[in-house]
Amino acid sequence: MVDTCGVVSARLEPDVFSEISLRKSPFYSKYPGMSEQPAIPLTSIQKLVGRRMLESKRTKPCFYLELKADVTELMSLRPKLKKSLGFRITTSAFYVRALALAVKRYPLILARLTGDSDKIEIPDSINVGFAVTAPQGLVVPVVKHADEKTLVEIARLEKTLSEKALSNTLIPKDMQGQTVALSNLGPYGIDSFLAIVPPSASTILAVGNVIREAVPIDGKPTARKMVSLSVAVDHRVINGDYAAQFLSLIKELLQNPRQLT
Repeated sequence: MVDTCGVVSARLEPDVFSEISLRKSPFYSKYPGMSEQPAIPLTSIQKLVGRRMLESKRTKPCFYLELKADVTELMSLRPKLKKSLGFRITTSAFYVRALALAVKRYPLILARLTGDSDKIEIPDSINVGFAVTAPQGLVVPVVKHADEKTLVEIARLEKTLSEKALSNTLIPKDMQGQTVALSNLGPYGIDSFLAIVPPSASTILAVGNVIREAVPIDGKPTARKMVSLSVAVDHRVINGDYAAQFLSLIKELLQNPRQLT
């Protein structure tokens, strides 16, 4: 079963547009005088994503929190790590690591209602699902036991899973067990956004683009690299103050990236 994160339509737009292009569409080839957009059948994964997102929006009363983190040091650390390790550490690897460590401190973030909805259960594992755009649509590979992995281990696994997603070679095991979610639209130039909590989780972290901003330091404007962080949280099991402390810890970890290495 595939769990998906928010902003689904934006991630699938390229596939939709390729379907209706005059150059590729068999519909327009058959009816060259037709100017109206034809009906486009949904793919199986689009149907699955739609059903599960609708289920989540209907059943989970979420609230949303947002703040900004100064990732200037993190961004300057990445090339140094690449030189010393001989391996590129993506920003997403830092986000997965920070998210997992914050969940370890605030385990109720994983809480979810049982089937009869009168008890809360907390999964044993911190398994971070991260969204990847693949040829077949949006898929969510899972970094299992993320809190027990080093930054380098997470980065290597993220690379392997992303490559498998792009080559359409993910197996069900790669996408099972998600207990908390991450959606990073920074590479698409999105400054900030609010994501949809997947049905299997109660919390999703949404990360935007790293932007250079003027920040007052010691009374003087200073150029810093800032990133927007937001969480969507199921209010049935998690309160606002608890989620606020959780998100603030993620910020603290990202602003002190040596704690993540």
